[in-house]
Amino acid sequence: MKKLSPGRRRLINNCITYGIVIVAFLILQACNVGGLLSPSIQGQLVPICAYVVMAIALNLVVGISGELSLGHAGFMSVGAFSGVVAAMSLQNSIPNDALRLAIAMVVGAVLAGVAGVIVGVPVLRLRGDYLAIVTLAFGEIIRNIFNVLYVGVDENGLHFSLQNEMALNLAEGGKSILKGPMGFTSNMKLATFTAGFILVLITLTIALNLINSRSGRAIMALRDNRIAAESVGIGATKYKLMAFVTSAVLAGAAGVLYAMNYSSMAPKKFDFNTSILILVFVVLGGIGNIRGSIIAAAFLTYLPELLRNFNLDEFRMLVYAIVLILVMLVTNNPMLKSVFTFAGRKARKEEAKKGGAVQ
Repeated sequence: MKKLSPGRRRLINNCITYGIVIVAFLILQACNVGGLLSPSIQGQLVPICAYVVMAIALNLVVGISGELSLGHAGFMSVGAFSGVVAAMSLQNSIPNDALRLAIAMVVGAVLAGVAGVIVGVPVLRLRGDYLAIVTLAFGEIIRNIFNVLYVGVDENGLHFSLQNEMALNLAEGGKSILKGPMGFTSNMKLATFTAGFILVLITLTIALNLINSRSGRAIMALRDNRIAAESVGIGATKYKLMAFVTSAVLAGAAGVLYAMNYSSMAPKKFDFNTSILILVFVVLGGIGNIRGSIIAAAFLTYLPELLRNFNLDEFRMLVYAIVLILVMLVTNNPMLKSVFTFAGRKARKEEAKKGGAVQ
């Protein structure tokens, strides 16, 4: 049997990943249209898409770049609140909901990318775990900024204040959008499952193209052996910043999608626990494994609803911990590794024999 080339193997793996996403969407959409999904599952469709995008985005940093980020919820919140401000500001001038959602996603993604550049440029020049410390601080700083930020819009444009809602001095007919610790409270729900599916496909395309590109190979070379990569002329800061900013942009778009699924949301939603939850998706799905991150994010996002059906919702974090421990034990157990390796080799040999017999 002819051995597949690495390029062809990558193509097949990518097609399988796209196939899983597309088939899952078609099945869920058909069930949704047919009324076969419960209201609780319907309410989780958009958040699942948002968290899938977040898991892919964080995997670019943790799995592909080899850095650790503990504040990705900060980029998500930048996208969420800036996207809501953009969408509500354009409500009268752009009545089309889909177009307004698309513009909000672009605004949220760009501003999250700018935040990624501000954080990444000084930190990624250093070695060690500085990125984890700085992103953790960034997430908390952003959350506290939105806790005191008031934004309103009237015929004169946007108004900002760090004091209170009255300090916005809005003209007659103006409206408040962000209300400090209350966040936004009168948002129109623009996010749909179809929009989430499209965003997942775009994210998947960007991530896989980056990983399989020349730049992606440079990023992974820096991850595996920074000294050797730099010795052949690969710039560490440039390529690590590329992965980090790309991840921040995708996180911002995911934040817009997530926020546009709710009529109200407070800044405290995007706290440290949210960043850890996204990191759990990446670890459980496999660091560097995009397909695994998608499956883990979808399963763990729906898990609370599943546990709620059995009155076990309060044990959600305990289940997360048990699953993580089991995954770590399995993946780091030499005996189990040897069993799986032996089984895989045996299966490949049998497949090769069958292929030879057919020929």
